[in-house]
Amino acid sequence: MQNPSGEPSMEDILASIKKVIAEEKELRAAAPPPAPAAAADDDVLELDELVAEEAAAEASAPLPPVTAASVESGPPLVSDDAAAASRERLAVLQQVAAAAPPVAAVNPLEQVIRDMLKPILKEWLDRHLPEIVDEHVRREIGRITGTPL
Repeated sequence: MQNPSGEPSMEDILASIKKVIAEEKELRAAAPPPAPAAAADDDVLELDELVAEEAAAEASAPLPPVTAASVESGPPLVSDDAAAASRERLAVLQQVAAAAPPVAAVNPLEQVIRDMLKPILKEWLDRHLPEIVDEHVRREIGRITGTPL
């Protein structure tokens, strides 16, 4: 469904993004992707909800156990002498790091500058970020669909 101005609707954009995500998951995963959440009355899920669902599905997928048979064994990559020398040097590093004084919090001048720049940066982002994101989304949709927007 397109707007009278010829631009795709938000539903079209979200549907296109969901389609691309689904295609990429099919290519990357050997198992089929999780079933999509049912949307009531053809409502389109918000993009952040879709990403959260995918992250939860990936996080809940069990990992296969690592066994001695699943790991290729062979000759060690380093000699015992090289491994021992490396362990000794790492132990020295650990001791020095533990004895090192804590890093100074923040340079006061840097903090003053950060405090001064924060409202200016916020104002600039509030004014320009939506346009920047819109332009990048349009370009990406044009690249994916092959039609310039």
